[in-house]
Amino acid sequence: MSTVFVRKSPTDYNYQALKPVIFEIMDSAVGGAIQKNSRVVIKPNLLAPATPDKAVVTHPLIVKAVVEYLLDKGAKPQISDSPASGSMMKVLKNSGIINALEGLNVEYKEFKTSIYFDIGKPFKKISIAEDALNADIFINLPKLKTHTQMLLTLGVKNLFGCIVGLKKPEWHLRAGVDREMFAGLLVKIQKAVSPTITILDGILAMEGQGPGKSGKPRKLGVVMGSKDTVAIDIVVCRMLGIKPDNLLTNKIAGEEGFIKADEIIINGHLPELRDFKFPEITPIVFGPKRAHGFMRRHLVQRPVCDNSACKMCGGCWNYCPARAIKPGGIKIRFDYEKCIRCYCCIEVCPHGALSAHETITGKITRKLLKIK
Repeated sequence: MSTVFVRKSPTDYNYQALKPVIFEIMDSAVGGAIQKNSRVVIKPNLLAPATPDKAVVTHPLIVKAVVEYLLDKGAKPQISDSPASGSMMKVLKNSGIINALEGLNVEYKEFKTSIYFDIGKPFKKISIAEDALNADIFINLPKLKTHTQMLLTLGVKNLFGCIVGLKKPEWHLRAGVDREMFAGLLVKIQKAVSPTITILDGILAMEGQGPGKSGKPRKLGVVMGSKDTVAIDIVVCRMLGIKPDNLLTNKIAGEEGFIKADEIIINGHLPELRDFKFPEITPIVFGPKRAHGFMRRHLVQRPVCDNSACKMCGGCWNYCPARAIKPGGIKIRFDYEKCIRCYCCIEVCPHGALSAHETITGKITRKLLKIK
């Protein structure tokens, strides 16, 4: 059995109210595991430079409360991640984390060095951030957000940040259009890193076409914590009114022998939210293989650009793992046959100019063929 602590918290991130909530969760879940001089790596969601009101990154006051708890225990906190866009220090500054932690004895260290770790078949040895694997205590601080490729980015998905730098788009390319394969990779990374505790920031969440700036902030006022990362992801699905297996990482984790939904104890009141707006997840390809190229060019959901918002900064085409985006004069151009629908471009766009849309022809075709 695994326990998930669910606590209400003010949606304005009032620190005097938030701090005891975080301290209680830490005490209840892992307080005894933290020793004096323990080297503690804290991994927030630092996707890209964004202010807290955009709900793109873990809120700075969540991070502050965790750091203060650790310092009270005599531990040595280190904040680390490998952002998809921009340097970690830029993300920390824009997010307000640097300012919130001013005067606190904390180290900032971007994941730079990897070591090979055997995560099992079919991936075998992959490179994972050395600091994540070798920490005495590893604390996972995800943000509750939607994800246009994977439905939601929660505790398990947040740990993809333990893959350093451009290794992330390489893994997107290797998984290609196979969402289940990518979900399996995420589950095995979670098992390898094995967070001591996961605390989910669901106070200001993101709905719609997340996880980047195309998503919409949504006040939920919820914090969750558990020693079991998968258990938190399952409980979030329950809160949002969807089956846990709708989130592929939960489905794969169940098949791999992780915690089941009926083996979770919820400590606290779990809200029921039935109007949360999820991204539309449509098939990447369907029908006979010989038609897949045509479908990817003309029928299935794909990233599109709002040219009025695009600044031609190059973030999307520099990061695209499939090299499916190129500058084309005054606007970007997509090669939809190459595009693997990972939506990394949506994640890293600093201007919120990219979003996912299905063509009208594609919608009609799916309805005629009765494909969901």
